[in-house]
Amino acid sequence: MKILDRYILTTYLKTFISVFVILMLIFILQTIWLYIKELAGKDLDIVVIAKFLIYFMPKLIPLVLPLTILLASIMVFGSFAENYEFAAMKSTGISLKRAMSGLSVFIVVLGFVTFLFSNNVIPWAEYNILNLRINIKNTKPAMAIAEGQFNPIGDNFNIKVGKKSGDNDRILNDVTIHIKGGTRNRLNLKTIKSKTGELVSEKNSNTLKLILFDGNYYEDLLPKSVKSKNKKPFVKSTFEKYIINIDLSDFNKVDFDKKSQTDKYSMLNISSLNKTIDSLTEKRQNDYQSFSKSLFQRSGISKNIKTKKVKKPINDSINTDNLFELFSPTKKFELADIAVKSITSAKQIVISKEKTRKNAKILVNKHIISLHEKFALGFACIILFFVGAPLGALIRKGGIGLPMVIAILLFLTYHFIGIFATNSAKSGNLNPILASWFSTLMMLPLGVFLTKRATADRGIFELGNIIEPLKKVFNIKEKDAVDYKFLIPYKNEELYNVINNYETLGHDENIRYEAIKLLNSRGLSIKQIREKGVHIDDDYDVSEHIAKKYKNQAKLALISYSIGAALLILYFICNNNKLPSLASILIKISIGAFVLFAFYYVRLLISTFKFYTHIKKKDKSPNFFLLLIGLPLYIISFAFLNVKIKEDLKLNCLNSLK
Repeated sequence: MKILDRYILTTYLKTFISVFVILMLIFILQTIWLYIKELAGKDLDIVVIAKFLIYFMPKLIPLVLPLTILLASIMVFGSFAENYEFAAMKSTGISLKRAMSGLSVFIVVLGFVTFLFSNNVIPWAEYNILNLRINIKNTKPAMAIAEGQFNPIGDNFNIKVGKKSGDNDRILNDVTIHIKGGTRNRLNLKTIKSKTGELVSEKNSNTLKLILFDGNYYEDLLPKSVKSKNKKPFVKSTFEKYIINIDLSDFNKVDFDKKSQTDKYSMLNISSLNKTIDSLTEKRQNDYQSFSKSLFQRSGISKNIKTKKVKKPINDSINTDNLFELFSPTKKFELADIAVKSITSAKQIVISKEKTRKNAKILVNKHIISLHEKFALGFACIILFFVGAPLGALIRKGGIGLPMVIAILLFLTYHFIGIFATNSAKSGNLNPILASWFSTLMMLPLGVFLTKRATADRGIFELGNIIEPLKKVFNIKEKDAVDYKFLIPYKNEELYNVINNYETLGHDENIRYEAIKLLNSRGLSIKQIREKGVHIDDDYDVSEHIAKKYKNQAKLALISYSIGAALLILYFICNNNKLPSLASILIKISIGAFVLFAFYYVRLLISTFKFYTHIKKKDKSPNFFLLLIGLPLYIISFAFLNVKIKEDLKLNCLNSLK
């Protein structure tokens, strides 16, 4: 290893380790803050708390490591640029690419190690932390009663409270309790509601005593006859005071090393995830097949299909009338009634199964996301390095201040894009494979762009390339710009003279184009101007025709786009204000307007490429990728494209003048 590579790697590792430790401590403190309710008041041993934090630390790596790489890269390379160390390297012939090459090898190795870590250590930590949390929760079930949600206590009780107050949160308000019973102990047959309650339990007691005040007791009855079941009988009683004793003998015998949860998707490595995905997919297919068979059997079609083979077809007569008309009115009514009942029954079954099928799909998507996130994390580390290192060299600022702000903004963008993508994928709105890689792929173009700019020793943005088009769009002229309004009083003959003798009259070349435009505005065509002694190539007529065609198509595209966008906004307003019929009409018209916009947009793209092909300036034509990006933001791209076509038509006109 050369001295330079060793120096860069050593400097980077010092910053990397320091930043990693600081960020890890910050996230550990956040973890303690988030889970303080699970740890506080449980009389937990220090060893259990230490286990909790140790098991939680690997889960923080997907957050801490990418941010560490991004921040350390910006700080180190920003410091090199700020202290003119890069300038010294360049003076000896060492480019930024060469300076990054040694460190790039380390980052690639780190990315591979991160993949191994996410495949082995993180699932192990998820497995241990989830089981440890379950065991901690079971030490004091009274502490596990959270406000505003149902909390399982024991095997039979589900308790929900509106609010807790008093010493140690003993006083409960708005209490609802479901007591399981019935077949296999799964049905919530008993429900108790009370206005207030109080938790009373002695130290080291195996019984949790719950005293309820001013409430009602409901119990569903399970009669044997179907007729009685349809009446849904229940018993209701009112009480002023009701005492429930919950046995906690099993809860107080908590083994903190007990592992009851083993199949959560975040606990599995790649091989286990692949097996689970295959089994879940196969199970879904089997469920679909059994469900389709069930619907087919319920339809009654199978009962009416004759399996007996007909040896010889009967060709005596052919009935071309409506088969339904062959039956008597009574039979028609019976058939219609059977059809309606079959369809209604099938619809109810489909609706009841919809949630189950949706949950099964979400479960498969979660496993697929977990599988691909293991690969994506390693690649994210590499890509974020190629974002941070050139960015630091470009901003030329080391230390904590500006690099910290930029790194946090970039990381939050990366992190929240990933969260939104995975949440969409879990619900089935986005492909789960794409969702796992989405935030990483979003950072890839930025990394390529910054690396190219830094290696070419150019700034992040060249303001001139942004400001100049904006000035042209808004028609902002420079202070020393020539104003050609003095041509307006000129007669046509004087304008012809200006076009042919602009140099003799002391004008610049642009005045020729302005004079031609003024003549056009007076109703004179290029052909008529040519007849007056102005020599313009015939090819300019074609380019002008294509440019006019483009302008007409661009205007029509803008009108249809504006209508579609306006109606789309109105659709959301009507939909949110519960006007479904009006919303349905608006969305249909909006879709029609956008289809029309797409048609005109394709046509103007064809005209654009025809124009640049005709003037033999294909290299100056707008980038096709940028045109696609400008599709959803056409109001903005319309203005810039118009300016560009106008400028290039002007240059073509000046080149056509002899």
